[in-house]
Amino acid sequence: MSRAGLLVLADGRFPAGGHAHSGGAEPAVKAGRIRDARDLEAFCRGRLHTTGLTSAGLAAAAALGLDPLALDEAADARTPSPALRATARKLGRQMMRAARSTWPSAELDALAAAFPRGTHQPIVLGLTARSAGLGPEDAAHCAVYESVSGPATAVVRLLSLDPFEATAVLARLAPAMDEVAGQAVHAAYEGIDALPAASAPLLDITAEAHAAWPVRLFAS
Repeated sequence: MSRAGLLVLADGRFPAGGHAHSGGAEPAVKAGRIRDARDLEAFCRGRLHTTGLTSAGLAAAAALGLDPLALDEAADARTPSPALRATARKLGRQMMRAARSTWPSAELDALAAAFPRGTHQPIVLGLTARSAGLGPEDAAHCAVYESVSGPATAVVRLLSLDPFEATAVLARLAPAMDEVAGQAVHAAYEGIDALPAASAPLLDITAEAHAAWPVRLFAS
């Protein structure tokens, strides 16, 4: 198991396309639900325990070697918003390109062939971790970190929030991230039917509205 590999995969500069997405932060800023670091922390904490938990479970299951075709169906069932399903597949396709260049493997090739238009990003993330010699815990931690670091980075750009304050938010969330990752891994070992299905209805609703904006800074 390579800890350096985990750092590469979790690095925000890994070319998987996540920088173009706000994780729902852009519509939240426009609606006035995120105005400062305190609001950002509340938003990220909610996203962590819903979308983050669900994504981490899928990623951990993929890293364990569970059937990616069945996991894709499970991801669809856990993503009621068509806009977010499209985003997840687009991000999965982008991550697949980066992953196959970085850690080539027959499993990644097979998944890419099965889903030429992309599968859900957490599944690709988990299989990428597996190809990098990482375990389900690593995949889950990557997923939960992404679930909060994306909005934090976006809010720095959207509100000109002090980057130090945004980073402090992530640091305060670290214990919760560990807890959520642990829950996700435990569920993954129980099988696909036991994977988390936590939902965030407001994120689903605002994602649909955001997708129709004629002008926006972030793709989602």
